[in-house]
Amino acid sequence: MVTRTRNRITFSPRRAALRFVGAAALLALAACNPTSVGGLSGQSVNPNKTVQIALLVPNGSGRESDALLARNLENAARLAIADQTNAKIDLRVYDTAGTPQQASNAAIAAVNDGAKIILGPLYAEAANAAAVAIAGTNTNVLAFSNNASIAGGNLFILGPTFENTANRLVNYGRQIGKTKILIAHAEELAGQVGRDAIISAANRNGATITGVESYPFSQDGINNAARRISATVKETGADTLFVTAGPESDLPFLMTALPERGLGMDIQLMGLTRWSSQPQSLALPGLQGGVFTLPDQALERNFAARYQAEYSERPHPIAGLSYDGIAAIGALLAQGRSDALTSPSLTRQSGFVGTQGIFRLLPDGTNERGLAVAKIENNQVAILDPAPKNFSGAGF
Repeated sequence: MVTRTRNRITFSPRRAALRFVGAAALLALAACNPTSVGGLSGQSVNPNKTVQIALLVPNGSGRESDALLARNLENAARLAIADQTNAKIDLRVYDTAGTPQQASNAAIAAVNDGAKIILGPLYAEAANAAAVAIAGTNTNVLAFSNNASIAGGNLFILGPTFENTANRLVNYGRQIGKTKILIAHAEELAGQVGRDAIISAANRNGATITGVESYPFSQDGINNAARRISATVKETGADTLFVTAGPESDLPFLMTALPERGLGMDIQLMGLTRWSSQPQSLALPGLQGGVFTLPDQALERNFAARYQAEYSERPHPIAGLSYDGIAAIGALLAQGRSDALTSPSLTRQSGFVGTQGIFRLLPDGTNERGLAVAKIENNQVAILDPAPKNFSGAGF
């Protein structure tokens, strides 16, 4: 049963007819460098009673896109709460208009209303503002951002990170004997963050960075860079080209220019973004034989199907993050512990099962997700290494 009041939704737990989990896609990085707060965090709860959770969504900005995001995040939270048979959750929804100030105000209001933990906000600056505003109340925040620079202290991020993807692919490359990496990235924030993630992953996995090539985000810039990249591959002996390009931006230009500028099929191409999000990308000549990551496909499809059946529309790619947050909180509350929402509990090593597969929150506030390694072959996607089912298996 769902009861609506102004800015508030209260749910009674019930047994769901279907128990599917599934999809959430990569979030866009937000351009900010906020300051995180530190220390052990989290309120104690009585797990035998209803626990109040605040959901902060970007509604109220006047932008249709924010209203869509807010609706999807709220809908997904409803589905997750419906699945909680051993946890009693009272979810209250607060609008942030997508701004730091309103997010801060909403977080303070939520804690004053009795919230034991906050789910959201979405945008990095708003998430940081919310976490800082309530740091003194010992309340944790599970934000939907994927910006690792804001994570830490009482702020955890649920969005898939470049660090996670880079680590999975570099680790896979080492397994197949590809350890000499040339990085190519656009001269903008996402490209620079992606570059740094690849370098860190190489250092963790014993790979070597043979060079870094950057390019202005323009067709001429990419064409000129393609010549340099092809030459640098030959000069450095790189066996892997790792690109940060996205299928909705520079990837089509780069993957058309590189074969034309002499890049051969003997080098292993790796990608930091989800190439298959744009089906036309699969036919790009430069992507054939390249590898990238995907979440657990069965769980992703199941969540999308259940959401579609419940709300008569497909979920937004980030909707699953809201489900994941509720699923994690519910799993911890179901254990009957008063410290269920503290940072040691949230960062349990075994993690949780969410809409894209297994995931866990890390002590530094970032997260780790189980990813499959996929290959583009004959304009089709083939899974080379499935997403792991637990954190003790391959891929970690």
